[in-house]
Amino acid sequence: MFDSLSDKFHDAFKGLQGKGKISESNVEEAIKSIRTALLEADVNFKVVKDFVAKVKEEALGEKVIRGVNPSEQFTKIVHDKLIEIMGEAHEDLEFKKSPAPVLIVGLNGAGKTTFTGKLALLLKNKKKKDVYLVPADNFRPAAKDQLIKHAKNMSIDYFDSDLSMTPKEIALAGMAKAKELGKEVVIIDTAGRLQVDQELMGQLVDCKKALIDSEGEVETLLVADAMTGQEAVNVAKEFHTQVGLTGVVLSKMDSDARGGAALSIRYVTQVPIKYISVGEKMKDLEPFHPDRLAGRILDMGDVVTLVEKAQENLDEKEAERMMKRLENKQFTIDDFMKQMDQISKLGSMSSILKMIPGMGGMLRQVGDLSPAEDEMKKMKIIISSMTKKEKDDHKIIKDSRITRIAKGSGTSEQAVRDFLKKFEQMQGMMINMMGMMKGGAMPNLPGMGPMPGFRQAPKEGGKKKGKKKGSFGRKFF
Repeated sequence: MFDSLSDKFHDAFKGLQGKGKISESNVEEAIKSIRTALLEADVNFKVVKDFVAKVKEEALGEKVIRGVNPSEQFTKIVHDKLIEIMGEAHEDLEFKKSPAPVLIVGLNGAGKTTFTGKLALLLKNKKKKDVYLVPADNFRPAAKDQLIKHAKNMSIDYFDSDLSMTPKEIALAGMAKAKELGKEVVIIDTAGRLQVDQELMGQLVDCKKALIDSEGEVETLLVADAMTGQEAVNVAKEFHTQVGLTGVVLSKMDSDARGGAALSIRYVTQVPIKYISVGEKMKDLEPFHPDRLAGRILDMGDVVTLVEKAQENLDEKEAERMMKRLENKQFTIDDFMKQMDQISKLGSMSSILKMIPGMGGMLRQVGDLSPAEDEMKKMKIIISSMTKKEKDDHKIIKDSRITRIAKGSGTSEQAVRDFLKKFEQMQGMMINMMGMMKGGAMPNLPGMGPMPGFRQAPKEGGKKKGKKKGSFGRKFF
């Protein structure tokens, strides 16, 4: 989402490179570029005005450290101010009683029902909560069917609501059933409209008031479409004024939208952004961390999120098995396929690289990575046409086998030969890298092979430390 904004910030910082100090003239030029970049990203005008004023004031003030590279110092100032406008830290959901109601509100098309399912899965898997889903959208009947389908796929209990009832009545009936079943969190998916209207607001106000009267406190989350920019900010203001929000969720953050909503909503409404939806799958939901997003925008990377993704998606036992095989100079096509599967669990190639500090600049030079991703898909198809014996020993793949694999994968014999040649190069590289890592020369990322930015492997003969519970993430540093 923030690719264009990142590029423009990068260009603005380049003007300070090679300068001996931060001066009013070179800061003014950088500030002008940043102001233009933010406005083009559809960031609220008042936010832009306040942001650039604070950046300029601090850049020219006494806080600037003498002797520090001006470009790096200015980047740090911009980074801190980005965090300031988006919120100082992640604000999680608060569940002070059980069952705790969570009211999901928003306009049609923003992704309320999908988010309801994503949040349920996140609370179930990460927070170990017993979740109960309540479809209360009586304006769009298909929303109930959609939510029930999500619930069944995720093995989460749901309330079979009567859509002839009002949202308030459905919510109270759902809460009563949740208490009977001993549930911990109840997520209520409410109706929306194409635009804000008083009928919708009246229903939501009645629903929330009834829940407060019966339950005390209610987490109320607005799902806002990040692609709508300033309109998302206006919608958030209206919902907060009339219904009262405890948090905002930005959907479609994986789109090519300009990002103005993410940089404006918190500042304008003073309501924290609690989650961002980063894909179409149910697992594609992340807690919103202002500092991490600021780092991504400024090409500082987001190693913490990358490690968290790895902890959630990578198989530690498989990673250890792979490392042992490489130590024994073993790397087969089957191993290669498993590594590609591990990588794909973390997201697209570009999304992974953007989380590594400094890799954004490389991506700007390389450009579109889709051809490389298409090549990986083609490799997987070729491999899937091989027998287990061929995957374990590629040297047995001769002419007749190449012909069969080409026909089975729908590719040419030359494509199969090219793959085998590339694999042999990859095999040699992986084994050589393992030799370097054992000597402490290269860092490693379990299950994915070497990547920059991570700690070095211990040298052979070093003292082995006992394995601690939950230590998987520590291996990444």
